[in-house]
Amino acid sequence: MIDAVGHPSSLLLLGGTSEIGLAIAERYLAGGPLRIVLAGRQSPGLAESAARLERAGGHVETLEFDALDDAGRTETVRKAFAGGDVDVAVVAFGLLGDQEAAWQDVEAATALAEVNYVAAVSVGVTLAAEFRRQGHGRIVALSSVAGERARRSNFVYGSTKAGMDAFYTGLTEALRGDGIGVTIVRPGFVHTKMTTGMDAAPLSTTPEKVAEVAVDAVAKGRELVWAPAPLRAVMTVLRHIPRPIFRRLPV
Repeated sequence: MIDAVGHPSSLLLLGGTSEIGLAIAERYLAGGPLRIVLAGRQSPGLAESAARLERAGGHVETLEFDALDDAGRTETVRKAFAGGDVDVAVVAFGLLGDQEAAWQDVEAATALAEVNYVAAVSVGVTLAAEFRRQGHGRIVALSSVAGERARRSNFVYGSTKAGMDAFYTGLTEALRGDGIGVTIVRPGFVHTKMTTGMDAAPLSTTPEKVAEVAVDAVAKGRELVWAPAPLRAVMTVLRHIPRPIFRRLPV
């Protein structure tokens, strides 16, 4: 159970090598030990992630998770709950991809949609069922401001995040009566291995800062947050700019 100061006793990280996901786990570990289930493709990267969290004081176990494996996704989530209660589940996997290739290559576009939307919906449905059976818990879904308004520079990625965001927004309402919470986190540009070499956008941030926002939101029961917080105002303005003007903006 999540205690009075917002500290969980267990966490499931779907996307076990996600830099933001790992930063969330480390922030929780700073408040005390917890059981952590890292779900990802078995690889040196996953083993390194587990070792990193163990050094921080976590009791870590790993599970095979492939976002493109339909049956395997569901099985992994169920295994995580079979090993004990899960207080917080973080949906942190995703692809950024080559955005110019994505709108011109069917396979590239489909891969983004399968991982960022289809797989996210699939695990969301399974998590909802497991949390309802368990009777408590919270889902943290890592979305993106890219989903708030499509831009020429990354509209394929943005469209997948828009769909994912809409699903978890609806799931928030569907689970409200069951006492299961959902927190959607919309980061802007985050300095990670995924964005290495890209020009940083205004209000860029780090995995640690996103983790701070996410953990604080869970503790306060907030359902939607931006990282950093000023992005909320920025996106509110951008959503209402007419398209002829919006397409000229360097965004």
